[in-house]
Amino acid sequence: MRLSRRLKHQRVDESLSPTEMSVLGTLARCGSATPSELARKEHVQPPSMTRIVAMLESKGLVRLEPHPEDRRQKVVTQTGQAVSMLAAARTKRNAWLAELVQELDEDEWATLRAAAPVLEKLAHL
Repeated sequence: MRLSRRLKHQRVDESLSPTEMSVLGTLARCGSATPSELARKEHVQPPSMTRIVAMLESKGLVRLEPHPEDRRQKVVTQTGQAVSMLAAARTKRNAWLAELVQELDEDEWATLRAAAPVLEKLAHL
């Protein structure tokens, strides 16, 4: 948990909350989605997601488009600006982590390599 918190502080854009960054990350991983789908994936209530999406749209990071099958719904899509910002944030976090892991010895590296698939699995459950 501490590592996760420390990683969240390695942000490029301090004006975005961790939740807003998480929504952008979900869009990057999963593609466009309705606000309801995003709310489920992010484990927040739909009204909260509506506010988050509105904030991201006002910052030019997402756009709302008509749903292709249900005109009552909207689909949230990330913009090029969001893609660039996420790439910059990923680069910053990776550089920070690379600096940290230089302190690990070979046994610690082996443990980390062995744990990586398990952590990846847990992240997607």
